Amino acid sequence: MTVIADTAVQADELIVAMAALPAGHPSRPGLRDRAIEAWLPLARHLANRYANRGEPRDDLHQVAVLGLIKAVDRFEADRGVDFAGFAIPTIVGELKRHFRDRTWSVRVPRRLQELRLAITAANNTLTNTLGRSPTVADIATHLGISEDEVIEGLEGARAYQSTSLSTPVAEGGAELGDTLGGEDAGFANAELRVALGPAMASLDEREQKIVSLRFYGNQTQQQIAEQIGISQMHVSRLLTKALAKLRTHLDADAVSAL
Repeated sequence: MTVIADTAVQADELIVAMAALPAGHPSRPGLRDRAIEAWLPLARHLANRYANRGEPRDDLHQVAVLGLIKAVDRFEADRGVDFAGFAIPTIVGELKRHFRDRTWSVRVPRRLQELRLAITAANNTLTNTLGRSPTVADIATHLGISEDEVIEGLEGARAYQSTSLSTPVAEGGAELGDTLGGEDAGFANAELRVALGPAMASLDEREQKIVSLRFYGNQTQQQIAEQIGISQMHVSRLLTKALAKLRTHLDADAVSAL
């Protein structure tokens, strides 16, 4: 490519001159190369805005240049939009697409990627409106989808942004895999808590509160009764009913660990 002075005026003149020529004009390829060269600083500037997010800077520059080339090839000067106004969203869109596609360590369908984003947004919204963490049922109702689809989206999110075990974590050659511990008996309880999430969604709001206060808040039935405003006997009946529902969603081994 011919190196030209990097000024906005010259860059605009080049892109307008190129866009005015028909596709088969012999001067068009040369003008195209010069226009791309002139607008490279814009591509680099936009790429640098996305640096330090886990992707190599050189890779981001290449992605931004690809977006710039697409913008140059698609630009139509007669539409009344200057080139910068057209190129910037094109380049930024290419960078965002790169992150969306590359930050999923296990290749999953685009539908699940979009579902995961929708679930995350719904979770944030519902947490603010409900004043508590939303259940699977809450999210399903909010998004207008089934609970199975919500669970599928949550499972798919496990593929998001994993890190290689060979990633260096310190000077001297230590890798991430070296920091992993051995078998921990607490994992069984952690797995139980994960399994309890969908099971808790089968309870109504009052049952969820009673179970949470009893097993997570370590409160007695009498304390729960005073807090909710019902009798201790009523709490006992509701707790028995709630645990019976949970047993239908959990394996016998998981229930025995309660």
